[in-house]
Amino acid sequence: MGLRKFNHALHRDIGYLCVGLTLIYALSGIAVNHLHHWNPNYKVEKARAQVAPSDYRGVLDEDRVLELLRKIGEPPVYENIFQPDPESLMVFVEGRVIRFHLPSGVVEYERAAPRAFWHAVNFLHLNHPKKAWTWIADLYAAGLILLALTGLLLLPRGRMRPRCIVLILLGLLIPVLPLLLYY
Repeated sequence: MGLRKFNHALHRDIGYLCVGLTLIYALSGIAVNHLHHWNPNYKVEKARAQVAPSDYRGVLDEDRVLELLRKIGEPPVYENIFQPDPESLMVFVEGRVIRFHLPSGVVEYERAAPRAFWHAVNFLHLNHPKKAWTWIADLYAAGLILLALTGLLLLPRGRMRPRCIVLILLGLLIPVLPLLLYY
C-alpha cells in the first residue's frame, strides 16, 4: 500500500471512529454556548396548590414551617428555609423548592429535572466522568488532529488548488480573529 493510499485509509477510518464523539461534542458545544438563553441540563417543573390563607406576618419559626408542610401533605422534613419577606416562605426539600405566599395561600412547587439527552451529552462533554473518559477524550482530540493533517494530503498528487489554499488559510484565521478581538 502506497503512502497516499495509506493516508486515505487512515483519514477514512479515523473519520468513522470519530463520528459519535463529534456529534456529542458538537451538540453539547452548541448547548453549552447558549447557557445564557436556556439551561440544557435541567428543565424546571412547576406545580401549584392552594391552602387556606394565613393572617400571620413576620418571621416563621420551625413549628409554623412544619405546620405549613403538613397542610400540603409533605413530610415534616426540610433541608433549609428562606423567608424573603414577612409574607413569603421558601422551603427547600429533597431537590425541590416549595414557595408559600401566606396572605393568598398560594403554594408553588418547583423542581429542576435533568433533561435526559442533554444532561448526558453535557456530562460527557464537560468531562464529569473523569477516569477513563479523560483518555477517550484525549484520543478523540488526537484523532481530530490526524483528521486535519491527513485531510490536507487528500488532494490528487501535486494539485493544491488556489481554492484549497484559501480555505486552509480561512480555517487557520477563524480562531485567530476572536483572539485578536476579544482576548
